[in-house]
Amino acid sequence: MKNEFIPDYRHIVDAAWNREAKRMPLYEHAVDDSIMETVLSKEVVPLYNGGFSDKVEYFRRRAEFFCHMGYDTVFYDGCIGSIMPGNGSLGGHKKGEIQTMDDFLRYPWQEIPELYFKQYSNDFKALRNSMPSGMKAVGGVGNGIFECVQEIVGYTDLCFISADDPELYKLLFQKVGETNIKIWSMFLTEFSDIFCLLRFGDDLGYKSSTLLSADDIQSFIIPKYKGIIDLVHSYDKPFLFHCCGWIFNIMDELIAIGIDAKHSNEDQIAPFPEWVHRYGDKIGNFGGIDTDAVCRLDEVEMRDYIYNVLDQCNGHGGIAFGSGNSIPKYVPVDQYLTMIDIARKYRGE
Repeated sequence: MKNEFIPDYRHIVDAAWNREAKRMPLYEHAVDDSIMETVLSKEVVPLYNGGFSDKVEYFRRRAEFFCHMGYDTVFYDGCIGSIMPGNGSLGGHKKGEIQTMDDFLRYPWQEIPELYFKQYSNDFKALRNSMPSGMKAVGGVGNGIFECVQEIVGYTDLCFISADDPELYKLLFQKVGETNIKIWSMFLTEFSDIFCLLRFGDDLGYKSSTLLSADDIQSFIIPKYKGIIDLVHSYDKPFLFHCCGWIFNIMDELIAIGIDAKHSNEDQIAPFPEWVHRYGDKIGNFGGIDTDAVCRLDEVEMRDYIYNVLDQCNGHGGIAFGSGNSIPKYVPVDQYLTMIDIARKYRGE
């Protein structure tokens, strides 16, 4: 592998617009900071909680890591869910803040945009000051409509509400959609210059189906996506949709509202080439190797896996390669480095 790498964010933009890039870009939804620290042999995590100059250095080291690994972009999202008052029902599995119509009416919806920018404005400003020439960011306002609703309601209780109080069920998606598009509008006005590709993640499925009915997703969630995607397109930026799970019954609707590329694949649902063969004539496809395979395959097995996947995807539009989900803390660093080395050799480095 070559020691010197010159990033060029235009490659991932091409892939997102479903054009075959001159150099296949690498992509991850996330890489755990501890893995960056191991690779760089430098602290990363403590810098984030320091003053503004420390934040700039934090993002500079993130950019250094991604450039060192052969990525054209650095990835960062400021997630809405973590600043929503009473959050924690999605990841923390606590009782939801909103269970009744009275809870909904009392909830401080109007405070959320202010809370968002109070939390993340300095992050985005520091990110702007940290990237080397040729590199831009992928990300933006993290969390989609469904995840934000779950943060303050909880999935199980949301299902009960859908049956017990259909009006509240509808209003939850409506209000979250209105709030999120306000945040996106303010965010793009101030920070769109930092990003070459905008995204959010909203996990709508599991291994065999969507988590809500297709009708509910089409009625209450996808129309809210469209407002955000249209806003992103008004800045001449492509939009990447990250979504885990079996969602084939709503993919046509997602493509119809304008997603430009889709990320996330798991072999138990459908190997990456299947997504590419189904949708490569319509959208870019990001992903490639199941995260489980990154963890357990030896070098020869992983090389055969990756070359087989990429050979099947040749000539099928915009491709960006990486794991099918992310690189969390439990992925062995050597296994991740092997994945990167194989992918870079495949593209001739």
